Amino acid sequence: MAPQLETPKYEMKASDLIAEDIEAYLHAHQHKSLLRFLTCGSVDDGKSTLIGRLLYDSKMIFEDQLAALEADSRKVGTQGGEIDFALLVDGLAAEREQGITIDVAYRFFSTDKRKFIVADTPGHEQYTRNMVTGASTADAAIILIDARKGVLTQTRRHSYLVSLLGIRHVVLAINKMDLVDWSQEVFDTIVGEYRDFADQIGIKDFTAIPMSALRGDNITEPSDKSPWYAGPPLMRWLEDAPVEDDLQAGPFRMPVQWVNRPDLDFRGFSGQVSSGVVRPGDRVKALPSGRESTVARIVTFTGDLPEAVAGQSVTITLKDEIDVSRGDVLAAAASPPEVSDQFEATIVWFDDEPLLPGRPYLLKAGARTVQAQVAEPKYKVNVNTLEHLAATRLELNEIGVCNLALSAPIAFDAYTENKDLGGFILIDRISNRTVGAGMLHFALRRAQNIHWQATDVHKAARAASKRQRPRVVWFTGLSGAGKSTIANLVEKRLHAEGRHTYLLDGDNVRHGLNRDLGFTEEDRVENIRRVGEVAKLMADAGLIVLTAFISPFRAERRMVREMMPEGEFVEVFVDTPLAEAETRDVKGLYAKARAGELKNFTGIDSPYEAPEQPEIRIDTTTMSPEQAAEAIFTWLER
Repeated sequence: MAPQLETPKYEMKASDLIAEDIEAYLHAHQHKSLLRFLTCGSVDDGKSTLIGRLLYDSKMIFEDQLAALEADSRKVGTQGGEIDFALLVDGLAAEREQGITIDVAYRFFSTDKRKFIVADTPGHEQYTRNMVTGASTADAAIILIDARKGVLTQTRRHSYLVSLLGIRHVVLAINKMDLVDWSQEVFDTIVGEYRDFADQIGIKDFTAIPMSALRGDNITEPSDKSPWYAGPPLMRWLEDAPVEDDLQAGPFRMPVQWVNRPDLDFRGFSGQVSSGVVRPGDRVKALPSGRESTVARIVTFTGDLPEAVAGQSVTITLKDEIDVSRGDVLAAAASPPEVSDQFEATIVWFDDEPLLPGRPYLLKAGARTVQAQVAEPKYKVNVNTLEHLAATRLELNEIGVCNLALSAPIAFDAYTENKDLGGFILIDRISNRTVGAGMLHFALRRAQNIHWQATDVHKAARAASKRQRPRVVWFTGLSGAGKSTIANLVEKRLHAEGRHTYLLDGDNVRHGLNRDLGFTEEDRVENIRRVGEVAKLMADAGLIVLTAFISPFRAERRMVREMMPEGEFVEVFVDTPLAEAETRDVKGLYAKARAGELKNFTGIDSPYEAPEQPEIRIDTTTMSPEQAAEAIFTWLER
């Protein structure tokens, strides 16, 4: 026999207008306010159960869903045959098997007073990225705590992220109070400990509610099991929580998501207004170009509007034909956002591979994607003590403050002022994984003070005087592959033909320019970045530059390639099997690495990522150094 559900005390009846005037009801429903909120906290604190209870009590479950829930509860539930409300939200097979949340689950429900979209976010530390995703659009947060366990590290981490992401309305839901006999002392102790932490991270106000999500206590109606609690039940708090209207009071901002050109006579710019109000006749500025025009029309599918406000998606046409592209920002001309290519930002790192300073990533802010390099962190944050710790990298789920340098300027507001223009994600350029998320603080002053100085003698003139085409010939391969030997022979051949060259060798550079760098992953990234910048300057002088570096990571070789004009970077893969390279170990480095005396040695305890599409591949098992050099020279001359 299926377990029976108690009828909820809190009757969320559909409005009587349904029976009397369906059109009036639909109009009222359409114009209800919408609250987006998320549930977060540590593992197994009851987040999914709470949302399942809210869905059931708000009559948002169909009969067939209820029947399936009862069957699933008997089959894979965690409540001993009773209804397991978490199964309404945990839809992945892995979630049901383990009784945990992995992905972010979004659910909609409504009452007569308000509509809601709730994001159920996972509690496991490795899924912190999913929690940030759910929090990025939330107006309010419910932070759950298991009354038996109290405030845990993940509770602190999620609370810190809630504060960083600018969520101002917070409920501290102390769940499973039935398992501690509804002890007021336990409740007060947890609230006191959390308040001390909240004061430090800037959560100035929160509402603490004792509850049992499974049993429905203090969810929709006050529970008689906590007579010492005089505050609202959770649903009443959700219905009364203010929805921020601050965005409409701010200056107009609209990131352009699409240039709308259905025919030759219409050119509009589509996007969602992120803040402020705009009307026909308003003066606007397109950023980062800085060109100005006047709004001609505000176009929607159902007709033109007299104004558009924050949250609306519209198409704006302008009176002047100015250049505006996807990723640009239309803004109030009298109060535009800043434009810069260098920032300080807080970064939350999501990836198993650490953030390496100097490595190029893609930064996506709104609809604009640019290349970004992250400097060494100024500090990382201990989420338990909020202490600022020294750091050279960020590991999985760590939070740090860093400087960023972008390949092109973007329009931005500080994240505290505008989430859309101040938030960004970082993307790995090789795998296309989202590896981090961040919040911009401010532009670095040096970005405004340092400008490129134009010179009269340019690259083409320098190359013409030498009667050659500048090149950067980049030799890469394992230690002992023969890079330096072959590069030296190629330079001798070029020099004999009257070419102007310079050879940058890995060991030689570390005697001077890079003598301060070791062999950690961070230092190896910086080593290649510096060499790339030097090679770029030498090519700008009209030289043919040859470099001989292991350069084990594809990301850094691609970074250097993208510093150069198309066709100027020539990757030469000196392909030698590891066993063969070890037999040529004239420096004894492989032997030391095998003995554990040399850490982070490529091929032994540090990986080498072979080029996938090099311009030239040299197989040293079939070619002598002289033959390889001649083949490279012939390729360059051709």
